[in-house]
Amino acid sequence: MKNVKRVLAFLLAAAMVFALAACGGGGTTPSGTSKEGASEGTSGSGSSELAGTYDIVVWCADNVVELTKKQIEDFNSKNTDGIKFNATVENVGEGDAATQMITDVEAGGDIYCFAQDQFARLVQANALSKLGTNAAAIVKDGNDAGAVNAATMGGDIYAYPLTADNTYFMYYDKSVVPEDAVGSLNKIVEACEKANKYVAFELSTAWYMASFFFGAGCKSEWSTDKDGHWNVNDDFNSDNGVIAMKAMHDFENSKMFLSKSSAAELDAGAAVVVSGTWDSGTASGILKDNLGVAPLPAYTVDGKDYQLVSYMGYKLMGVKPQTDSVKAAALHKLAQYLTSEEGQLERHEKVGWGPSNLKAQAADSVQNDPVLSAVVKQAKNSVVQGQVNDGWWNLAAALAQTAKDESSEDAYKKALGTYAEGLEKLKNLREGLLFVGAWNEWNNTDDADTYVLTGDGDVKTLTLEVPQSDYMGGRIVNIGSWENDKGFAQVKTGADLLDADSAGDDNNIVFKEAGTYTITINTTNNEISITK
Repeated sequence: MKNVKRVLAFLLAAAMVFALAACGGGGTTPSGTSKEGASEGTSGSGSSELAGTYDIVVWCADNVVELTKKQIEDFNSKNTDGIKFNATVENVGEGDAATQMITDVEAGGDIYCFAQDQFARLVQANALSKLGTNAAAIVKDGNDAGAVNAATMGGDIYAYPLTADNTYFMYYDKSVVPEDAVGSLNKIVEACEKANKYVAFELSTAWYMASFFFGAGCKSEWSTDKDGHWNVNDDFNSDNGVIAMKAMHDFENSKMFLSKSSAAELDAGAAVVVSGTWDSGTASGILKDNLGVAPLPAYTVDGKDYQLVSYMGYKLMGVKPQTDSVKAAALHKLAQYLTSEEGQLERHEKVGWGPSNLKAQAADSVQNDPVLSAVVKQAKNSVVQGQVNDGWWNLAAALAQTAKDESSEDAYKKALGTYAEGLEKLKNLREGLLFVGAWNEWNNTDDADTYVLTGDGDVKTLTLEVPQSDYMGGRIVNIGSWENDKGFAQVKTGADLLDADSAGDDNNIVFKEAGTYTITINTTNNEISITK
């Protein structure tokens, strides 16, 4: 009988740990560290199977490092599970976190924040712990639909929404642009020309430029399957695309047009800047009582108005998969707290971030924020930015230059046809690794075999003749991409042949001298060997 009781007790304890891990959404893939003193740490008014002290690393943007430290301490004192985190909070911004995680998941932050357009590659790299049923319900019930969609792939949720404000709108000088003009780009340009002031709108960047095409009714929708193969639904090459080109031509050839996106331009001759929440402090400091904030205006072509439509992106918080399911469950508890109504409202108060949490969005402090009010209005005329093929950004940006330089519909149709051809090339790029550099004129869509790494199985090699030049560097990429997770940091053999100082933040492979090299990469772990 005693043995039966012991077996039942063991099974019950195992079931509790499993249930807690499922509730928190913890993963079981290798990349975590075990908790220390699991049975010792207690905080809050109670304890549970999660009770213990955990050493963790958290990555977040520089302007919220101290706030994140405070919020983790708040969690330590408030949670009733007996969880205590000894957290090292590091400045790794949302734009850099994904690349660093993919480069070395095991060395990455246990919790980290990232931009939504990096979501798919993080899932594919097994760098995100899928949420369990209860955690997923918290995300679905608590956040706006766009944010939930941004954290979802294949019907599963892999991250916690952090913000819903990554879009662009308009800061303007109320002493120059009258209120009855802010809804019309043509009227805004007229007002600025009278005052000899610039309209700053960075159309050289596809992220901003696309608003003209979306406004004309075009779409460019990218998606990937579970293996990372691209699909695209794009109709820029159309009559509506010609309308967008016409509008950009008129705007870019205004003598007061300025292809910039920084609010600092308000102190350098601009009366209008198209930018985002990150520029609110600068804009307010410059314009003070004359600060106006509004969603993007409409433009007029051939007597018809077309509302500019922005991209909308989200910031997300991910939990790295852990070998210890109990630690994983505890980490998910912390991530839920950091992205809760309370956590998001505190970030809004301290740094002005726009909440994705529905209750936080409804708070008076958010509703009365003129910048976030513009974000909410802009969101109604926006498209969610998903994962986009890296090669698309330069391909699309070229259209703005053509629009500026050319004035005929035939020229626009020709440029859009060239764009469509490039689109097909991006979409149909074959799978493989390519060594990109001066030797192939940095052509990451080069489909010649000369610089493709080849081989059976997981090991790929390339013998490369590196010519003498001012910069003898490059990177190994998936054909058509520019990711830098296969570079200097992954070289395990032959690093002495490389110029470490020139690798820089780009993680590039830069050779010390010209010569013939053999590059070998193990695609299971990205470890690289270089011999001469």
